[in-house]
Amino acid sequence: MRLGGKRLLVCDCEGTMPLDGAALTKACRAAGGEGELELNTQLCRAQLDNFQHALGKEAALLVACTQEAPLFSEIAAEAHAAEGDESGDGPALAFVNIRERAGWSDEAAQATPKIAALLAEAAVEVPPTRSVELKSEGICLVYGRGEQALEAAMQLAGRLEVTVLLDRPGEILPPDVMDVPIFRGRIREAKGRLGAFGVTVDGYAAAVPSARHALTFERPRDGAFSECDLILDLSGGTPLFQAPEKRDGYLRADPGDPVAVQKALFEIADMVGEYEKPLYVRYDAEICVHARNQKVGCNRCLDVCPTGAITSAGDQVAIDPFVCAGCGSCASVCPTGAATYQYPPVDALFERLRVLLSRYREAGGESPVLLLHDGRHGHEAIALLGRAGRGLPADVLPFAINEVTMVGLDFLSAALAYGAGQICILADPRRQEELAGLAGQIGLVEAVMDGLGYGSGRIHVFSEPDPEKIETALYDLQRAAAPPAGSFLTLGGKRTRSLLALRHLHDNAPQRPDVLALPPGAPFGEVTVDTAGCTMCLACVSACPTGALKDDPDRPWLGFNEEACVQCGLCRVTCPESVIALAPRLNFTEEARGTVVKNRQEPFLCIRCGRPFGVQATIEYITERLAGKNPMFAGMEQVERIMMCDDCRVIAQFDDPNAPLRGPERPRTRTTDDDLREREIEQARARLLADRAQDGGDGGNDTGTA
Repeated sequence: MRLGGKRLLVCDCEGTMPLDGAALTKACRAAGGEGELELNTQLCRAQLDNFQHALGKEAALLVACTQEAPLFSEIAAEAHAAEGDESGDGPALAFVNIRERAGWSDEAAQATPKIAALLAEAAVEVPPTRSVELKSEGICLVYGRGEQALEAAMQLAGRLEVTVLLDRPGEILPPDVMDVPIFRGRIREAKGRLGAFGVTVDGYAAAVPSARHALTFERPRDGAFSECDLILDLSGGTPLFQAPEKRDGYLRADPGDPVAVQKALFEIADMVGEYEKPLYVRYDAEICVHARNQKVGCNRCLDVCPTGAITSAGDQVAIDPFVCAGCGSCASVCPTGAATYQYPPVDALFERLRVLLSRYREAGGESPVLLLHDGRHGHEAIALLGRAGRGLPADVLPFAINEVTMVGLDFLSAALAYGAGQICILADPRRQEELAGLAGQIGLVEAVMDGLGYGSGRIHVFSEPDPEKIETALYDLQRAAAPPAGSFLTLGGKRTRSLLALRHLHDNAPQRPDVLALPPGAPFGEVTVDTAGCTMCLACVSACPTGALKDDPDRPWLGFNEEACVQCGLCRVTCPESVIALAPRLNFTEEARGTVVKNRQEPFLCIRCGRPFGVQATIEYITERLAGKNPMFAGMEQVERIMMCDDCRVIAQFDDPNAPLRGPERPRTRTTDDDLREREIEQARARLLADRAQDGGDGGNDTGTA
């Protein structure tokens, strides 16, 4: 059978999974599969030739086994090498776990639709994620308080280039051989990441080589700065970084726990070389609503980032990809999608979700429970349920993501719109402090579902360390009918995806209000304007980062597009008259998609040229407040300038004979032509006078006789 362009190989793991070949074939065909499904019993041992035979015929294989994935990959590599192809390309292999997630369960006999859906989801192609490069040359700083730190440094000296920094070292016998440089000091500040750490040290002093009974040090100094690639912190004090377990290259162990210390030593000893780190978050500064003109509108990503990888950079934020640990909380709470999680790429994530839920429904399943989990805590919990407990219920669909904190309004609403009856999230109990952003997104989705008549309580977070309690909660969960499933594709940005899902839920809801009120902080809503106090300065338009507020360059007009508004509040804090307010809500009418008029006023006509400029109410208000009340507008001439356009105001200023900056008339520019013309005029005048004089002498008698 082929599924998603891949040859499908399924094994019932020596009969430990009660798989019905005919029923599974039918379910897989309903889920988009083609051909007949051949069910194996011992694909990794006695029937290994079935896998080898498929290798020679197919370009892509999907094997329903993850336990023996290393074996299958090794055999595929050997077969490819035996063919003599040096290109490095071999058959594409993908693996999916249907055993612990479905087949090893008390309800395995009813799990055929679920298995078909898991197989179809695994067949979805997931493109690679971009990465950044980290490089460590093994320059290591060991920071501690006593002999333990010195011994750890000696142990690492053969593998790394080590320096020891002792804080309050006490009485330590000097080593016979100074294998590593020894200093005393206290780290005041640390910054950076793997391959590029920087520490500022107070009380910095080098060890004196002539010390005899105990280590002594030179005169200390404050503010010393040093760089290194790795830091091993055995001080037992406050961590040097936020979320220390997430800072690559920084290892911290309790000095009172020898096992933890040795584990850290083994781990850090191999941190030499070049590494690739996924570029977890893509940032689009153009749609960031953090700030405008030093006015803050949104700090959501800054508030939830556990590692300090996000900092304010003026009107935008800056995300350090080398420090980012990939929790995805910033992408979860970002109202515009300026921060987008890319591990995996968004399109592939939503396609996996759509395929899983739709194929489950097409294979005969109803009202599934979507179980979100990560690849560490969640994977281990599910594996334990399958091996030592009752396993997952047949209607619980596990969905693996990198971090459960990465999901937000768009993902949760899409899951419900695709037909999930409920959503359960397996959260690591050791990372409770990272769930604040996710909790806000869940509260928003619950408010929408309750307002539409579906009822609340559809999203649950399980942070129990005991897998048995998780199992009990899943089996005892009160099932709810799923909303009618949609078939839409989640294209576009975060807001587009969210609105597609929310509109589908609204169109099929038991209650269909045109407008649904939302809790404060929701990224949808209306902007209200008190027109009585609005002077139409339009400062709000220039402050709006999403273009929700609009103006018209030809007239005093203020428009608003509700679908584009993210309720950041920049318009409110920018408005000089404080006449703007926010109203969080979801508007499902067509009006929200268009532009509505918030204020409209008549323009003022220039009293000199008649050209429209400004706002009539504003010009009249300013004139009334200044005329005769301000020394600069004591005369009528000064008052009239307020009622002129920019050009006429300048002209009137320089036409005023009493203008303080007025100078004498500018001298006329003379040219050679002017001189020649004047010379010709003078010569003509002279000839005329000469002619008149001559005529007067000769014709005097005639004139007198006449």
